[in-house]
Amino acid sequence: MSDQTLEYFLSQSQIKKRDAAEVRWSHAVNSRSRLTEALTGPAHMIEADIIMRGRDPREPIMAHPPDTDSDITLEEWLDSVKAHSKGIKLDFKSLEAVSPSVALLEEVLAEQSRPVWVNADILSGPGGEARPLEPQAFLSAVRTLPAHTVLSLGWTTGWTAGTDNPGYSWDMVHVMEEVCRGLKHPVTFPVRAGLLAQSFPQLTWLLQQSDR
Repeated sequence: MSDQTLEYFLSQSQIKKRDAAEVRWSHAVNSRSRLTEALTGPAHMIEADIIMRGRDPREPIMAHPPDTDSDITLEEWLDSVKAHSKGIKLDFKSLEAVSPSVALLEEVLAEQSRPVWVNADILSGPGGEARPLEPQAFLSAVRTLPAHTVLSLGWTTGWTAGTDNPGYSWDMVHVMEEVCRGLKHPVTFPVRAGLLAQSFPQLTWLLQQSDR
């Protein structure tokens, strides 16, 4: 986990030791009710999904495909988060939503200590059938984000119960390393936990390529 994320929660006395396992997450916070629950609950990091609304007015909203609408926009979501000391992770499900969302993030990112992670699956991974966001287009859209913003860059994956699911291949981690080589931001790699054991050498190598 990004050192700055841990430093933030340590400085707020929200965690007691420098251990990422201490950080609690609230996932799929894509509605007003889920956001209220997350903001008043014990979670340190709030994760939510962003798409463009499937009707007018077209704007970034909090929803996960196949949903095309939501009862809360990104702008409203961020306004609520600003009053709390939570970190956020925004998972982009459409490339179209990235640029307008980056513009809305400027005010939140002005608070340089708050952890802000932006996530996208930019490469095809083991068993992945969903179409990843085009890596260079996504990275170009987020390149203006402040240096403390964490880029969470993943692979599309799949899982079939009762079968021998393949892990992350050497080709997959080599391509990811090439994509990340020129980046200035700290980077984290979201991986499917069920594929970690059979991918340990590959993912260890990937992490060893950089100190950030």
